[in-house]
Amino acid sequence: MTDTAVVFIIDDDSSVRRSLERLLKSVGLATESFASAKEFLHRGHWEEPGCLVLDVRMPEISGLDLQEQLAKVGICLPIIFISGHGTVPMSVRAMKAGAMDFLMKPFDEQDLLDAIQRALVRSRQEKAERAEMSAIQQRSLSLTPREREVFSLVVSGLLNKQIADLLTTSEKTIKIHRAAIMAKMHAVTFADLVRIAQKAEIHPLQAQ
Repeated sequence: MTDTAVVFIIDDDSSVRRSLERLLKSVGLATESFASAKEFLHRGHWEEPGCLVLDVRMPEISGLDLQEQLAKVGICLPIIFISGHGTVPMSVRAMKAGAMDFLMKPFDEQDLLDAIQRALVRSRQEKAERAEMSAIQQRSLSLTPREREVFSLVVSGLLNKQIADLLTTSEKTIKIHRAAIMAKMHAVTFADLVRIAQKAEIHPLQAQ
């Protein structure tokens, strides 16, 4: 999996695509261009960080429709809309659906470059968060049923002795479980453990 960010340009006007490619390549950004939303969807994989520079009005699938389709299938690419025929309701719809920006043609090149840099920062952050979430969920699978139970009680704020009493076991046993949980979940502090529990969907629990 590459970490090189890609700016995906989708516009049915070939002159606009070429102009944007030249601009972005001049500042060292990797680009891929598509004449339609359908052509972009046929690419079929978007593991790398990146963003979309997307025309609003295109034949078959509009930019706004593509935004909706990507959201439905969980493709998290920040979108910068560009349009020569945009309206206020159109821009409001795009921004409410999560677009980073909505620029009217002709737009200032620096405004576009600034918007793209913000979008790429967000994309890298979201990619890192997804990777962390996946790693935490995988590590949580290594916990035994008893460790998961102790984990939920620990993040409830109970002391080892209280947990031992609730589970009718020894405090030493709880300490062993707690150490194993910390090691398996790569936690250093109690605060780490609480944050990890939230991501691993291990909820604070009081034993019955």
